[in-house]
Amino acid sequence: MAEHKAGFVNIIGNPNVGKSTLMNAFVGEKLSIITSKAQTTRHRILGIVNGDDFQMILSDTPGIIKPAYELQSSMMDFVKSAFEDADVLLYMVEIGEKALKDEAFFEKIKNSKIPVLLLLNKVDTATQELLEEQVQYWQQMLPNVELHPISALSNFNIKGVFERIIELLPNSPAYYPKDQLTDKPERFFVNETIREKILLNYKKEIPYAVEIETEEFFEDEDIIRMRSVIMVERDSQKGIIIGHKGAALKRVGIEARKDLEQFFGKQVHIELYVKVNKNWRSDSRQLKRFGYNK
Repeated sequence: MAEHKAGFVNIIGNPNVGKSTLMNAFVGEKLSIITSKAQTTRHRILGIVNGDDFQMILSDTPGIIKPAYELQSSMMDFVKSAFEDADVLLYMVEIGEKALKDEAFFEKIKNSKIPVLLLLNKVDTATQELLEEQVQYWQQMLPNVELHPISALSNFNIKGVFERIIELLPNSPAYYPKDQLTDKPERFFVNETIREKILLNYKKEIPYAVEIETEEFFEDEDIIRMRSVIMVERDSQKGIIIGHKGAALKRVGIEARKDLEQFFGKQVHIELYVKVNKNWRSDSRQLKRFGYNK
């Protein structure tokens, strides 16, 4: 029998360094939402890449922050778990960055017993001089890790990193069926797509006070009908989400539908509602219901 490799590859780093862009480049599908706002990713999202002789199970994690409330603490628990079950760790930094926002995480990377690839992202935005300076800096900071300059957005050196990860994977049978792309259910991607549109269309606190719950998901041969609730913490936020004569909510629905039709490959009918769910971000019972506290 031919040798088969399989393993868990976990991506960690500060917010907005390009973790989701990298994972989507590897998987070839838009599994993680990508916006320019911090804390876009809230869960650990698994993307599965299959080849004849390998299975790479990628995990995109929330950006590392110092938690200010219960939801953020739960998000950081997802990051901690990424250290525990990885076969290969990808530590992603961007040009100009100096260290993780949490010293304890940085120490864990320094002392990691598993292979760590340090991916220096966004090199397409740097001069040669700055790039050389950054490479030298990180080699001094983390002498035990392998450094790879990349640009996740313009696909620079992505193939090289991908092939190196496969080399580092342990010999193992596949963990998931070979035609599976992710471990998340379809409703999860509906929720994430709607949340992405809210991140893109609203400012300040609004996107961070929002959680989405898809209550209905019916799939026929040529159409998927779904009903999703956008939860906010206060009445004033509900008014902002809906907008004048419902225009803002309608825009979110149209943009989400377009993306979901592309994702599912068929027509989508989506109904959106807005509901006030007071202080859900600080309520451990609610967080558990939304899949944060395990």
